[in-house]
Amino acid sequence: MSARENREFDVIVYGASGFTGRLVAEYLQTAYGQGDDAPKWAVAARSAEKMTAVLAEMGLPADTPVIVADADEPETIADMAKRTRVVLTTVGPYQLYGEPLVAACAEHGTNYVDLCGEPAWMRQMIDKYDAAAKASGARIVFSTGFDSIPFDLGVLMLQKECVARFGKPAPRIKGRVRAMQGTFSGGTAASLKATMAAAAKDPAVLGYLVNPFSLANGFEGPAQPKGNKPEHDDALGSWAAPFIMAPINTKNVHRTNALLGHAYGQDFVYDEMMLTGPGEKGEAIAKHLATTDMMGGEGGPKPGEGPSKEERENGFYDVLFIAEMPDGEMQKYGVKGDKDPGYGSTSKMIAESALCLVQDVPEGAGGITTPGAVLGEHLVKRLVARAGLSFAAE
Repeated sequence: MSARENREFDVIVYGASGFTGRLVAEYLQTAYGQGDDAPKWAVAARSAEKMTAVLAEMGLPADTPVIVADADEPETIADMAKRTRVVLTTVGPYQLYGEPLVAACAEHGTNYVDLCGEPAWMRQMIDKYDAAAKASGARIVFSTGFDSIPFDLGVLMLQKECVARFGKPAPRIKGRVRAMQGTFSGGTAASLKATMAAAAKDPAVLGYLVNPFSLANGFEGPAQPKGNKPEHDDALGSWAAPFIMAPINTKNVHRTNALLGHAYGQDFVYDEMMLTGPGEKGEAIAKHLATTDMMGGEGGPKPGEGPSKEERENGFYDVLFIAEMPDGEMQKYGVKGDKDPGYGSTSKMIAESALCLVQDVPEGAGGITTPGAVLGEHLVKRLVARAGLSFAAE
């Protein structure tokens, strides 16, 4: 038994008084509860008083353990990290508040999951803390929400299908969002603004953003499609528009490939776009989306805000992946979610990622990793069984 297995908690939800953190805590209570057979979980926030009030407001048990942790007081962050097997953090933008927690988890051998979609900060954390995480056995897993789980795991599962059917991985995969209803989170919008501000100050940040291989451990692969303007996809008979999550998702997919010893090949090409339909109407929609602020501009959600329960329940997403083989053969694969991507589905995905690290993934090498590289099919099974996702060859 490792020292981690003797810890007081399996999971601590850090940021549980915020909008997304509340949804995670609500999900853990509804899906797992507290008790002898349940995972041992706690909530953490800067203010115990506020957190206790939030628990009451949400109707969660008054005896849910509450831990005080504040990014401005690194000793409270370290104390939290020492008490649990996994920290699940929704406190972003991560480039403003996340480093003390990554540092503490890497030092103390504590597993970590977040919702980060900030590639420049992720690259900086890899450079600074990957060695420490490897030494301590901590698995630091960024991007365990809508960015980038459906995409990272969708590619992983499609490549498994290609190896089974064709005897080798596909050198080219296209990720295409077929349908989606729901908003991006206020945290995602705030992260994008913080990233743009950081890029204005530091040219290296811009380099990390434009290089598709900036998270691939120094590997530089073949030229990748830019996906930054509308185009007609002849194979699918549909117009396609730029997809706002592509810059982070594609980097995570390439990092997974690198961490798996280039299981998809060193010549792997991958991009993501949104399908808008055929004909003049599809073209018009694609052109409109290409020039629209998908984050909602100044009127969009702020961190801590989000859609109503009804809006979350009515949301969904449907992503198609197409593998193209050198001889012209194709294989399609679909990933679907039954709640809005930014909140309803994301809160379930990050919770199941944390529990997957505790309950399913064998102890092994640490490091800063990806959902595809360390959680893989273990997580796919959990998401299908519990979180309203489907993964299937088409």
